[in-house]
Amino acid sequence: MHLDLTQEQAMIQQMARDFAEKEVRPIAEAIDREAHFPRETVARMGELGFMGIAVPEGYGGSGSDAVAYTLAVEEIARACASHAVIMSVNNSLYCDPVLAHGTEEQKARFLTPYASGKKIGCFALTEPEAGSDASNQTTLARAEGDGYVLDGRKVFVTNGREASAALVFAQTDRAAGRRGITAFLVEKGTPGFTVVKTEDKLGIRASDTAELLFERCRVPANNRLGAVGQGFKIALATLDGGRIGIAAQAVGIATAAYEAAVAYARERKSFGVPIGQHQMVQWMLADMATTIEAARLLTRRAAWRKDSGATYGAEAAMAKLFAAETAMRVTTDAIQVHGGYGFIKEYQVERHFRDAKITQIYEGTSQIQKLVIARRLLGAVAQVA
Repeated sequence: MHLDLTQEQAMIQQMARDFAEKEVRPIAEAIDREAHFPRETVARMGELGFMGIAVPEGYGGSGSDAVAYTLAVEEIARACASHAVIMSVNNSLYCDPVLAHGTEEQKARFLTPYASGKKIGCFALTEPEAGSDASNQTTLARAEGDGYVLDGRKVFVTNGREASAALVFAQTDRAAGRRGITAFLVEKGTPGFTVVKTEDKLGIRASDTAELLFERCRVPANNRLGAVGQGFKIALATLDGGRIGIAAQAVGIATAAYEAAVAYARERKSFGVPIGQHQMVQWMLADMATTIEAARLLTRRAAWRKDSGATYGAEAAMAKLFAAETAMRVTTDAIQVHGGYGFIKEYQVERHFRDAKITQIYEGTSQIQKLVIARRLLGAVAQVA
């Protein structure tokens, strides 16, 4: 693993930092308060190449790599976690699987406009009774004529309201269990495809989280992504990559809270001196800085392994687990450093605290990450034995 950034990676990082500071941070508080989807700045992310960073230029992307992607997500999350997750879902959960499994015709329709940011996509896997147990799908896709008819419901779909297309997972053979799940690309506006509602959330309030309903929704056969029965495998591989993006988001949130705590500790006085001179506060700041750097390095390592073509599922789970737990702990301590002011919306650490919580939940809870890590470790032990 190389710790030094390439010239291209450093350029993308700086471009993301400049964009976040000049265009995202000034609106972050307002769009959070109003739960307003930031269409204008999301379009700007597309113009800057952030919506398909690791997608080849021939398909509308920036042609960079996973490390550059994590750098950009982290910088944008420092300013606004909602922008970061909109970007992350489009990159990791939508563009990645279409690039990996799509036909050339599908890439022209369902990848190029999305990687360029002209449109955004979403990933529809979770159902009311299929969250952590993602194989327990009840959405059904029946072969009919020259296509499929979808019936079912998907929940907690990030970008679901705003997306022009959804990557939807459905059972084509109930008796086959997880081997009977197939993936489909379904365009918004298809008859029978309805956005039922959007959720009113604790955090990442400027991103939309929607419930999708499919009622006799007819999908052409050439909208099937991958082979029949390959859907669950596609979903798991996609989530491995997605966890790297969420880890980067968590690092960005934690960094923002830490920086706010340091600034406050320099300015706020108690007992006649800045609170940063008190050992208890110093220790809290030291712990924040150390765990953030560890989370950043775990995230970078997982991205580097993905770029190098090595297996990275366990490393992505480790990064996501540690970064999410770090974000929650750092934002909690940042509020503590601020005292009563940290509990007030005027101070940004309150928003960072609310945004941090979801990183422990979506794309696999922290508990699920531990299961993923343990199973990979035990599998490796079994192979060695």
